[in-house]
Amino acid sequence: MSLTPAHTPARTQGPHEPQHQAQHEHPPPRTQQERTQEHLRQLLHPAHRHAYADSARLAVDHLVDALARVRGPVTGLDPARAAALVAEVDLDAPLGCPQQALEELDRIWLDDTAWFHETGLAAHLNCPVLVPALVAEVLISGVNPSLDTFDQSVGGTFIEQRLVAWTAERIGFGPEADGVFTSGGTQSNLQALHLARDHALGQSGARLQDLRVLVSADGHYSVQRAARLLGLPASAVVPVAVDERRRMDTAALTSALEEVTRTGGRLMAVVATAGTTDHGAIDPLTEVADLAHRHGAWVHVDAAYGGGLLVSSHRALLAGIEHADSVTVDFHKTWFQPVSCSAVVVADRTHLRHVAARADYLNPADGGGLGRAAPDQVTKSLQTTRRFDALKLWLTLRVMGADGVGDLVDALVDLARQTHRRLLAVDDLQVRAAPELSTLLLRPVVPGLGAGEVDALVPHVRAALWERGEHVVAATVVDGRRWLKLTLLNPLAGVDEVLGVTRAVAATARALAGERAA
Repeated sequence: MSLTPAHTPARTQGPHEPQHQAQHEHPPPRTQQERTQEHLRQLLHPAHRHAYADSARLAVDHLVDALARVRGPVTGLDPARAAALVAEVDLDAPLGCPQQALEELDRIWLDDTAWFHETGLAAHLNCPVLVPALVAEVLISGVNPSLDTFDQSVGGTFIEQRLVAWTAERIGFGPEADGVFTSGGTQSNLQALHLARDHALGQSGARLQDLRVLVSADGHYSVQRAARLLGLPASAVVPVAVDERRRMDTAALTSALEEVTRTGGRLMAVVATAGTTDHGAIDPLTEVADLAHRHGAWVHVDAAYGGGLLVSSHRALLAGIEHADSVTVDFHKTWFQPVSCSAVVVADRTHLRHVAARADYLNPADGGGLGRAAPDQVTKSLQTTRRFDALKLWLTLRVMGADGVGDLVDALVDLARQTHRRLLAVDDLQVRAAPELSTLLLRPVVPGLGAGEVDALVPHVRAALWERGEHVVAATVVDGRRWLKLTLLNPLAGVDEVLGVTRAVAATARALAGERAA
């Protein structure tokens, strides 16, 4: 296996090293039938099970070796060089050997990838993943079921249904609830708003051009995208102001609801957020649901980020989520599952009829010979072919239990709170309001620099940290000012590790400011 360290001269070579070229220059002549027989051996089959096991072990061993070489969250490779490494690969000249292909993969990906288990990585809503879920990934990819029909997955469809019902119970929905796994929060939000749109259009006098969706000014951008895909006008999504804690302001929501009615609009949905991307803020769910339902609007809770609180001792932060009509939960965020693993859950399964469709070759109403008792997951989903992503959560719960996952979520919430308290006593960083989940916003404080100069400095601080490869932070803009953002989704991190990231931010800001002054 390649033990070549990142950015040594050997890495600048093309993917076909000299010692490998001979096997491609004069290959022995083979008939098409011989080539086909060779390629057939690459298909998973009982007769090829040992070859599969050898290749799978090779991949696991290769990943384990890569993990042993990790010395930080990233290497700081710039985009141009990363693109060049991939462009050098000749896809029409196969290597013919898994070992060589994996060594090539080191050079173009693994050597420089981001490692989410590293405590210096505090950017984005990506998490380290749980081993039981990785075990499930082996089974998912090897068996390759599709969850759209029973005869493609058999027990898998019932596992997914059971997990949806379990999640609905955790939310506080009754036995009439249902839902489906999706690829992520964007698709879950899209499907929820699809249901809300068709529910609104089913009411007397409703017209598409009059529909309005109210969402916090800090709500996820996927709400606007969903509105466009659903054919709503540009004016359909109405942002609602937030309070000092960056939660949807209920007074502003009341005014917005009344304004929609006064101007002849039709309320389609109010989207509350349980964990905004920039602040981790949780809207006042009970009050939002009460106001929205009084005006006849569908209530959707986007809990893609905050959904892990359902199994946490901090579950009270989601009080009121049970009053929603639909909920998004991303298990690949605060449930520590590999991407992708999300679900949209509805309080009343009859609303799923708005995405239902039938085809004689797929899901006929009479079961097509399998009987009406055969589950039909495709009628609930915007997708047809769907991975068995539910198995990852299933094995995680069967190995660790919900409380085990909840303990890790608790660690994140507590970590963010403790770190925030410590940062309040720091002079060279400014922090915003105390976190509700696990997100912290901070800005450098450099003597002699005004707000505008700090704004200009922030992206350079982030870039310098990236290039050194020791710390990775995100960035955003709040009220016209640039902030650096720490999203803490690694339960392995302690307060000291996170403070190490913040000290690096402050020191880098001072150094860059000094260079500019000089």
